[in-house]
Amino acid sequence: MNSLKLFRNILVYGAISLAPLTIAYAGLGDAQKPAPTMTEITHRNFTTFTVPANVNLYRVSFTNQYGMEVVGYMFVPKDLKGKAKAIVIGHPMGASKEQAACNYGAALAEHGFVTLAVDQQFWGESSGYPRHAISPDLYAEAFSAAVDFLGTRDFVDRNKIGILGICGSGSFVISAAKIDLRMKAVATVSMYNIGEMRRSGIRNSVSLEQRKKIIADAAEQRYSDFLGGKQVLIGGSPFKVDEKSPPTRQHSYAYYRERGKFIPKGEKWEENTRSDKASNVKFMNFYPFNDIETISPRPMLFVMGEKAHSRPFTEDAYSKAGEPKKLIEIKGAGHFDLYDKPEFMPVNQLVDFFDRSLN
Repeated sequence: MNSLKLFRNILVYGAISLAPLTIAYAGLGDAQKPAPTMTEITHRNFTTFTVPANVNLYRVSFTNQYGMEVVGYMFVPKDLKGKAKAIVIGHPMGASKEQAACNYGAALAEHGFVTLAVDQQFWGESSGYPRHAISPDLYAEAFSAAVDFLGTRDFVDRNKIGILGICGSGSFVISAAKIDLRMKAVATVSMYNIGEMRRSGIRNSVSLEQRKKIIADAAEQRYSDFLGGKQVLIGGSPFKVDEKSPPTRQHSYAYYRERGKFIPKGEKWEENTRSDKASNVKFMNFYPFNDIETISPRPMLFVMGEKAHSRPFTEDAYSKAGEPKKLIEIKGAGHFDLYDKPEFMPVNQLVDFFDRSLN
């Protein structure tokens, strides 16, 4: 009987087992997986954040579930004793760990937490090609990989790890927490629902026809990318504003092009904060608030600025989340003010939330 006939008979007579099958692939085992690294950084002359004198700083690297490298800065209190509570922190969409995430990492470490600000896949120092690509699933996976790393450190209590997402990462931490029960507490600051933002814009400012045009253009761009054409980047913070520019663009410029300016090594100024055009439509299929109530009974904290253009996203998430949950409004603050301005950053509220929740 030839092999084709044998296979046909197996199919017909139901001889194929549906039991899980384990296959060993030669040369593809864990031996090829890079070991995590942890290197102390002694210089403290960063331009976008300050490292307190009582905090040690480390550059760390590890791989996600798919073997892709994730790089982060870990802040460890110098007087740490025993196993600490830990917090993974995600940067705004289009940014890197040096922007906003490290401000919170440093501030929370002063209060006794081990904190880890990570670069998302395709951004900053983390791996992934093309650069600035969009993949909500891999963004959520970066938080789980960070928990893998922290939960295997002997100075961290693996049962007391929380996550904090800023801006776009606010929606990514929600997506991650829904399927990773090791994340014991979830907080967001100036959160964006990036999926809804890409589909409909702020307060439904993008029409269905405009959405379809974006999708069509991205699909067409794939042909050029496939044939080795020049990558096309879209969106991002403006490179120029004037007094007639919308306030949101002025505030974005004030952060990303002035006080929070940071360009990762090897990246060009004109590429900074922008996203890959062909993959950007992956956000159209991103619905982070679906099933958000399943995170309960793990506690959630939502922080928004009183004047933030992004507050409808936070209000929407809060309304859908299960208990226990808390919503904090920072008086007088806009969206970007919560990134790095000490007078607006909700450090004390976050310390209280994580201290209570990670017990």
